[in-house]
Order: sequence, then C-alpha cells, then structure tokens
Amino acid sequence: MTRIEMADAFAASSSNVFGSLHAYRVRGRGRSAVILWSGGRGDAPDQVVALPAADRCGVPVFTTVRQARMYATRRGLRPATAEANTLELKRVEHWLEDPVRRRVPAGPVLEAWNFFEDLARGLHESNRLPRQSSVHNSAYEKLFADECAEWTPAEHDAVLELVAAGLELWNSCPVITNPRSRAVVAGVPRS
Repeated sequence: MTRIEMADAFAASSSNVFGSLHAYRVRGRGRSAVILWSGGRGDAPDQVVALPAADRCGVPVFTTVRQARMYATRRGLRPATAEANTLELKRVEHWLEDPVRRRVPAGPVLEAWNFFEDLARGLHESNRLPRQSSVHNSAYEKLFADECAEWTPAEHDAVLELVAAGLELWNSCPVITNPRSRAVVAGVPRS
C-alpha cells in the first residue's frame, strides 16, 4: 500500500470509527513508542489506531508525542489533549519474571490489560488474546479494586496468560514507523 493509499485509508476509517483521539506513550523492554489511541465513537469500542499494511494491519508508531499529534492533525483529526499518558510495560514485565513472589503492580497491569484489548481490536487480532471468561471478569474486578491478593489460583493464571499474550502481541505486531501524511482539508487529501 502506498503512502497515499495509507493516508486515504486512515481518513476513511477515522471518520467512521474514531472518537476522541489521544497520543499514548508505551514503554516496554522489547518495544517503546508513542501510539494513537481512540475512544470509541458512540457504541464503538476503544481501540489503538492501526492502518492496513500489506496483508495485515500495522500500528503507526512515533518517537515523540509531537510527531503523533502532527500526523493526526494532518489527517484532519485533532487529538483531545496536548499531553500523553504513559503505560509502563516495564513494571508489568518485571512482575511477570516472578509473579509468585512479586507484588502485582495493579495499576500498570490494569492499564496493560486494557491496552492489549484495544490493540488487538485495532489490529483485528482479538484471537491472539485468550478468550475471556467469568474467571477473567472476576480477576479484572479484583484488579480494578486493587485486591489482587484475593485472586484465586485460576484468576491469577488467567491474568498471567492474558498479559503474556498481550505483551507478545505488542512486541510482534507490525508497525509503521513515523508514517508520513498529507494534509486533509474537509476530508480531501491535499499534497
């Protein structure tokens, strides 16, 4: 797909799916980048912005928040805020190295769980995460309430499986590094 086709695909999909747009900094051991994340419009679910690339979708990644904001603005979208939240995957990865003896970093694990679901949704790769059950729902509620010490062994294992699969998805998904864009005025690409 050419840059022009990619820009047109972004413009077309953004007008139909994307709600409020945010730059989001993801810091991990394997991959760190600034991405664009969209709150779903109406009943649409949240998702990480992904673009069609070859035979799969790819996540546009940027080095700085400014680059991500400029890219979105040139595509005719205005990010909701000038700031970017940060997801510290390094803390989650540290916990995964010894999840039995280390305390669960509830906030980062909760953010990572949400990020992985939104990433899988944006990439159309939900099958890469474990299918969630009532065990996941119960574990998520306890995680949200910072009551991870109350997890059953099944809940603990379900969270470990989901987070490990999510990290694998993030570290292996196709990316489009610092994609260029043409300006869009009233939905029409401009050179």
